[in-house]
Formats: sequence, structure tokens, C-alpha cells
Amino acid sequence: MRFTFAESMCDPQQYFTLAVEAEQAGFHSFSVPESILYPKESDSLYPYTPDGNREFLENKPFIDPFVLIAALGAVTERLRFTTFVVKLPMRHPVLAAKQATSVAVLTENRLGFGVGLSPWSDDFRILGVPWEGRGKRLDECIAIVRGLATGEFFEFHGEHFDIEPIKLCPAPSRAIPILIGGHAEPALRRAARIGDGWMHAGGGKAQDFESAIERIQELRREYGREREPFEIHVISMDAYTPDGVKRLEDKGVTDVIVGFRNAYERDTTPLQQKVDALRGYADSVIAKSR
Repeated sequence: MRFTFAESMCDPQQYFTLAVEAEQAGFHSFSVPESILYPKESDSLYPYTPDGNREFLENKPFIDPFVLIAALGAVTERLRFTTFVVKLPMRHPVLAAKQATSVAVLTENRLGFGVGLSPWSDDFRILGVPWEGRGKRLDECIAIVRGLATGEFFEFHGEHFDIEPIKLCPAPSRAIPILIGGHAEPALRRAARIGDGWMHAGGGKAQDFESAIERIQELRREYGREREPFEIHVISMDAYTPDGVKRLEDKGVTDVIVGFRNAYERDTTPLQQKVDALRGYADSVIAKSR
């Protein structure tokens, strides 16, 4: 089992200390969220709060994930960074590929590229990207990022993008793992069909992600991919005890995501308290789960 530390919507200056401390404590990766903007008016619903309210995001600081990962990669040596998740269909895939490959090169292949669809049509509207067809756009974006990340000439001719032969330089020495976020059937199918892993967004009951894992495994067999490496990232209360970690491992989970405060509330937790929490978790769970 691998362990990911999650912190978000906090004072951005805290990230440097927390990344260094997480690496020293034995965490495998650091979760980096994305939120580009906050509209003044919106009737969109957030799928991971009971009432669909997204007001908890207002006035919360989000650093662009590619910028943040590059900065944190400079103060760490082993820690991986997983985006959780970049709303890829809102970005032009050539630009996204350039950003992802640049970060992967600078961090020496320490990027896990978590991608998914935004739950908010406002984001697409404001950025001038069609909301309709976003699933197909995501599929094409993934193919383009993968193709360009090889560093070889690549061209693409699809429904949404038509790209002449181009190459990016520099390119990472290893393929960038693309992890698919989302709980709906199309997201599970996408993860099984073209993903290197799946990311559970939290919320709901334990059996919800358990059934999702079972469905992904079923679909991977259907697509003939059951023998290929595949990551499963999960948020679960079971991740906070060694016995619970073992239960998750038995279900096929490869990575658990843990945090030590309610990110939906305003952050008033002192930095030292966060450091103490991740160190305590390392002693009580990580060290006893190996």
C-alpha cells in the first residue's frame, strides 16, 4: 500500500513545509487539487456535498497545479505529486501536454496526472469551451497528451481536435501515468479502457467505492487489460488504522489518500499541528502497514 497526503485550500506557503515533512515521514505522494475560478452567480451543484453547495470554495486559495508541483518538486527528492484532478477538457491538450511534460521532466518522473470532468458548466462557459461533448473531448485530450509525452512527432485527427505533426521537447524519460477521476459509469469505463488508474473522490458509503472497484475490474477484463499495471486511489476511514489499510489492500486498493482536517471548512489549523498529525499517522499507520 502507498500513502498520499492531502492538503488543500490552506495558506499556500504551508505547502513547502508539508511536502518536505510528508516525504520524510514516508508518504509516497502529495495530492494537488485544481480549481481555476469561482463564479459570482451559479446554479451548478457540487456532487460531493450533501446539498450540492459549492460556497465552501469561495475565497479559498488554489495554486495552479503545474506551478505548485514544480515548486514543491524543487524542495523534495522522492515525493510524487498527483493532481486530484485536472479538469482536462477545459484546457487545450497541447498546452496541457506541455505543462505536464515540463513538470514530469523537472521532477524526474514524479507526476501522477489525475484528470477528469468538471461538475460545473460555468467553468466551461467562462473559458469558452463547449460543455456538450466533454466526455469525448476528455478521451481525445488523453490521447493527445499521451502521444506528445513521448517526445516524438505526433499528429491527431479527431472530432474535437485536429493537430498536425508536432513534437514537444523536453519529454520525460518515462510515460506519465494518467489516472481517471469520477464515479459515474462513463468514468469507470474510461478508467478501465484507457487509464493507468482510477481516483475515488470520497463521499458516500464504503460500499460505493467497493462496487466501483468491482465494476472497474470487471471492465478491465472486458477490455483485456486485467494484467496491465493499474492504480486505485481511495479516500476511506479504513485508511486510518493498520487493520483498515489491510482491508483496503485486500479489495485491490493500491493508494490511500489521507488528510487531517475538514477541507470544506475555513482552515484555522496551525502548521505545526498539521505536521504533528502527519508524523503521528506515519508512526501509527504507515510504519505498521509494511
